[in-house]
Amino acid sequence: MKNLKLTFIVLLVLHSFVSCKNDMKNKTSNELTTYYCPMKCETNKTYKKSGSCPVCKMDLIAHTREASKRLVEGEISDESIFHLTSLWNTEEGKTIQLEDLKGKTLVMVMIYTTCKAACPRLVADMRNIQAQIPKSNLGNLRFVLVSIDPKNDTPKRLKEFAIENKMDEEQWIFLQGTESGVRELANVLAVKYKEISPIDFSHSNIISVFNMGGELIHQQEGLGVDNKETIQTILELTTKN
Repeated sequence: MKNLKLTFIVLLVLHSFVSCKNDMKNKTSNELTTYYCPMKCETNKTYKKSGSCPVCKMDLIAHTREASKRLVEGEISDESIFHLTSLWNTEEGKTIQLEDLKGKTLVMVMIYTTCKAACPRLVADMRNIQAQIPKSNLGNLRFVLVSIDPKNDTPKRLKEFAIENKMDEEQWIFLQGTESGVRELANVLAVKYKEISPIDFSHSNIISVFNMGGELIHQQEGLGVDNKETIQTILELTTKN
């Protein structure tokens, strides 16, 4: 009987310890989370509770110092596109891997330069997104346009396309890969495409947003769609507090 009582007391103490530990963990997590306005209406002011900005009424963004620390330290998760090892040529003639883009929020779309239907609208959507991002956030951001027509979209052609569309600033990157590399990336992005003639493709219309660790955070599907959620995601990922 005494042994039974002793066992009960030990279990009670252990339960209390675990509960206390969990309470402390939750408390610490809450203390690490603050909220801020993505438009920085009141400069670097932060809030302890979620809600909307009292000035611009946009949703406040959660900022967790622990999560930010992991990203800053350059840890790559199993879901990161930076594990893909294909080589890519930029419009500037440089050869890179996707991992070379680590540390920047990426807004990525797959197009081809001779497209006369959907791609011009995708390009317009990308430019519309850029226009809504404050200049202070652009340094943490890269807009990546990947060609699904690597045979014809050479670095020279991509550079010409960038200039024609006034997308030759630092934050814009155009990529030409191998056919297998393009297909591999398209599978990751859930982008389907098919060559229907030597200069024409049918393809999905998807804009993808990745955090600076290469993890897919958000996708916008369609042409000319409401991009409020896309903008909100980008602001959350590129606003430094």
